[in-house]
Amino acid sequence: MNATLQAASAEREPPGETLYQLIQVSKTYVMGELEVPALKPTDLALYRGEFMVLLGASGSGKSTLLNIIGGLDLPSGGTLRYLDFDLTDADDATLTRFRRRHVGFVFQFYNLIPSLTALENVQLVTEISDDPMDAAEALALVGLQERLHHFPAQLSGGEQQRVAIARAIAKRPHLLLCDEPTGALDYQTGKLVLTVLERINRELGTTTVVITHNAAIAAMADRVVRIGSGRITGIECHATRASPEDIAW
Repeated sequence: MNATLQAASAEREPPGETLYQLIQVSKTYVMGELEVPALKPTDLALYRGEFMVLLGASGSGKSTLLNIIGGLDLPSGGTLRYLDFDLTDADDATLTRFRRRHVGFVFQFYNLIPSLTALENVQLVTEISDDPMDAAEALALVGLQERLHHFPAQLSGGEQQRVAIARAIAKRPHLLLCDEPTGALDYQTGKLVLTVLERINRELGTTTVVITHNAAIAAMADRVVRIGSGRITGIECHATRASPEDIAW
């Protein structure tokens, strides 16, 4: 283990085994003759069962990092390990299997299919998963057991985001990646969505990573990873986590 990872690990006893590891991972986008370094060489470990917040301003590199962790993009350099599997040089088919079996995604915009009910939107995932949760059970976990047969247009923004969370967790992913999940929501609805994410992490033990520019959300994390100008600028570990109900912004 390199020095950076040793230092991060020493700050706090990790909540579980190492689930995912990035070693000197970088990303450079090439546009014609121009090279844009979006992520400079980065070391980071994700532990099983933890709730991590990636905190940074727009353009800091946090979405690039999340996309690499989730197998949506490949790094330009470095090593990626998921448990005992090396994903560094994975082809498209391997990354697709990795995402399908192990990763759930929640984005700022809900990406629901308008012509399908909440239940049917979640069933899209359960039908292609190896060991899925019942779709109605997943919706009950996010408090939508009374809204199974409503279409997205009949749901509020917060309810649509909770359907998206139910869809993400229905395949029982080891890793839940959330990109600005409260960014399109009002204050109270955003706190409700954070409460749902905290419950999923606590009750299912799903390793959860939330990227945000909202510093207040950091209080509910086991670890806060601060990102700026394409590099990790600091890691904070919390002995206790704040309840979503107790944070304000």
